[in-house]
Amino acid sequence: MTEFTVAIIGRPNVGKSTLFNRLVGKRLAIVDDAPGVTRDRREGDARLADLRFRVIDTAGLEDATDDSLEARMRRQTELALEEADLALFLIDARAGVTPLDEHFADLLRKSRTEVALIANKCEGRAGQPGLLEAYKLGLSDPVAVSAEHGEGLSDLYDVLANAMEFWEPPAGSEPDPEEGAALEAALAGGEDGETDIAALEEAFAKERAPKKVKLTIVGRPNVGKSTLINRLVDDERLLTGPEAGITRDSIALDWTWRGREMSLVDTAGLRRKARVSEKVEKLSAFDTQRAIQYSHVVILLLDAADMLEKQDLTIARQVLEEGRALIIAANKWDAVEDRQDALQKLRDRILRSLPQAKGVPVMTVSALKGQRLDRLIDTALEVYDLWNSRIPTSALNSWLADVTGAHPPPLARGRRIKIRYMTQAKTRPPTFVLFASTPEELPDSYSRYLTNSLRETFSLPGIPLRILLRKGKNPYVQDGRQRGRRR
Repeated sequence: MTEFTVAIIGRPNVGKSTLFNRLVGKRLAIVDDAPGVTRDRREGDARLADLRFRVIDTAGLEDATDDSLEARMRRQTELALEEADLALFLIDARAGVTPLDEHFADLLRKSRTEVALIANKCEGRAGQPGLLEAYKLGLSDPVAVSAEHGEGLSDLYDVLANAMEFWEPPAGSEPDPEEGAALEAALAGGEDGETDIAALEEAFAKERAPKKVKLTIVGRPNVGKSTLINRLVDDERLLTGPEAGITRDSIALDWTWRGREMSLVDTAGLRRKARVSEKVEKLSAFDTQRAIQYSHVVILLLDAADMLEKQDLTIARQVLEEGRALIIAANKWDAVEDRQDALQKLRDRILRSLPQAKGVPVMTVSALKGQRLDRLIDTALEVYDLWNSRIPTSALNSWLADVTGAHPPPLARGRRIKIRYMTQAKTRPPTFVLFASTPEELPDSYSRYLTNSLRETFSLPGIPLRILLRKGKNPYVQDGRQRGRRR
């Protein structure tokens, strides 16, 4: 990493995620009174006054070293500690120093990473005994804070500023001195002082940072979402295992694929609402839905052994209603025996139960073995480009004249609905405004006819399209009254 990195560590339920949210200025991490809510390590861009740094939220430290879920969570925390330039070791001042705090304090003394001791939950007087008790850990003078109420941040600022004062970025992370040279040369012009427009456009194309594509993986629990992302980034970055529902937070990872900057978002598995009873799972489901809202392309991952169940259809409809680009991918395809029959059943199921997803790409992959993942990401980028499509107004109205001429709008109250004009208002998703004489009388069936024809004519398969109906202004009506004719 090229940024100063801070890892927040400590035993479960001491307020690590609350402090993380406070530093990044957003409620990114799920916070609850139940211990062990955080499992994966989450990263974010943090700021405290004029300080800018990278912060990592980690799972609660457990004294486990076997193959259990707790042990795997601990290994993720240890990896975060290795990456960090400074570790904030949190204790709960109201609970005092526990044997588990002492155990991990002994381990932190042996770490190469600089450690700062933070006594959290120090609002009021209830935390004072625990604050004084923290001195016996022998790490550093404890800093009294209240992450929930924002108290003690000035003292935390001093700790961070002192650590960052002598920090140097790793070798090779300094900016390239030749970066931007082509653009500056093009702006300077040639010997005659005139700017070469062609050279300038070429330089802008090379220097301009690519648009980051936010790719979100959704699906039911235990379909392999975290395994898929780990395989893509070629690192055990996310916690995986046979247990269902390991992922609780939506975790975003920056990644580059063939020169395109991407953000891969892993999400918690979505079950039917009737089966969701625990508060933490409700928070996880809400976090997943928020991730869908802010994504660009969504991959709905299915289990090839149990494809497109009712919950899968519900998730797909949510994605399309949000206007996100959708890809359906059947995972664990290496375990399917009759692949041709299974794929045909999947496509028939989509046509029958998800007609609004007609043309959505259907892929088969194996996250565990890395099969066809290259094609999956290439397809995601192709869909993203289509999702950003803009159609010229002249082409739209030429198409509109042809399509309404072939199949005119129906009668409304004995009079033909007149469709006058169409234009594209925005992209992501492509949204069009259709002006008609009586738009409120235009039936949904005719709007679907226009949408399907629009998608087919301009090659937008599977892309969610929106058509907004508006009433065209009558030039002979002013202030609600008809103008009188001059005699």
